[in-house]
Amino acid sequence: MTYTPLPRPNRLQSLLFAVLALGPLAIATHCSAQVDPIYRNLLELGYDQPLAGHGPQAEYLYYYFNDPNFFNPDTALRVAIAPVYLDSEIGFKHLISPYTDLGLGVSGGAYGDNYYEVRQGHYREDESFYGNGGGASLNLYQLLDPGLKIPLNLVERGGFRYSSFFDTPQTSSDFRLPEAQLDAYTITGLRFAGNQPMLYPDLGLELSAWFERQWHFDSDPYGLDDDRRISPATNLYWVYAGLDYAFKKSGNKFSLHVTAGGSTDADRFSAWRLGGVLPLVSEFPLVMPGYYYEELTAVRFVHFYGSYSIPLDKDQRWDLRLEAATARLDYLPGFAQRSDWQTGAGLGIDFTPKNKDYQIVLRYGYGFNAIRRGALGAQSVGILFQYDFEARKKRRAGSS
Repeated sequence: MTYTPLPRPNRLQSLLFAVLALGPLAIATHCSAQVDPIYRNLLELGYDQPLAGHGPQAEYLYYYFNDPNFFNPDTALRVAIAPVYLDSEIGFKHLISPYTDLGLGVSGGAYGDNYYEVRQGHYREDESFYGNGGGASLNLYQLLDPGLKIPLNLVERGGFRYSSFFDTPQTSSDFRLPEAQLDAYTITGLRFAGNQPMLYPDLGLELSAWFERQWHFDSDPYGLDDDRRISPATNLYWVYAGLDYAFKKSGNKFSLHVTAGGSTDADRFSAWRLGGVLPLVSEFPLVMPGYYYEELTAVRFVHFYGSYSIPLDKDQRWDLRLEAATARLDYLPGFAQRSDWQTGAGLGIDFTPKNKDYQIVLRYGYGFNAIRRGALGAQSVGILFQYDFEARKKRRAGSS
């Protein structure tokens, strides 16, 4: 079997593909697990560039808006908009009972279902492809501890998603794309408290447990000589514990996050993917500094992440952030690595102006077990940016 690659796009074309195709990364899976009670008006940008090897482009750009009093106090609107992708939910508070909220979610657009094949540290562009799609969901949020300060919510979600796939400029002519997919899913979760959808929040706490069932209605073979299939049904389950805290007097911050997950009958589309450092790429980001975005593919895992930041000046505008992550993985067959443990560490310089309108983070990461050209060790650099359009109003409200 021979493969003659298509001409590679020039630099301008590559940049255009990156902005359009990868802008949806963060919002494609970043669905809120309860009706957000806080007004938010944010612009988020993230970019991560490997210094050795060639991996999937890791970046996002999206606008996040949440209005808990949309039209009236009993209606909420959440929307995240990337260049060619939209994720949204309209929530109806107290619709069924005083402690039961209902949400209708709609998402879709171009490049939100892209698939990137990475095996043993090698990004296989000839087996990767783009995907467009969209779907809708019905979401139920039941408050289980009314009257208490920290909420415990039961979350029930059910929906469907349609996806179609097409070649990238590098997809092999011998690679058969998957047929268009119509998938259905249900998600059940218990969430105690909840993390904020913001870059490195000063305060966050969450304990949660989740179960997801997926049905895939087209399991025809695809790939090189039809060497892979889509599982007709997959179960995913995971638990999460996270804490973010800032010491007001010293300005020091720390974050601790633990996630453990498993699956049954997982395939390339539904298996767990770990790697990269973009903190808002999903609701439960499995970051690994120094690694490619979604470099590691597993059916079961335990993931630990921690960071600590220290102010570098008395006004607490400049911070030094240290972070590390490690994970124990049971790999999807065909994606095994030399070790079941993968570890990465990094550091960053954060700048937040006195008015706190925005935050910029320049960061570096090193993946100790990442495979590059037959050896262990990989490096990456990147930037994170958040602009809060409501910062000025918050300052005025605080001074009044």
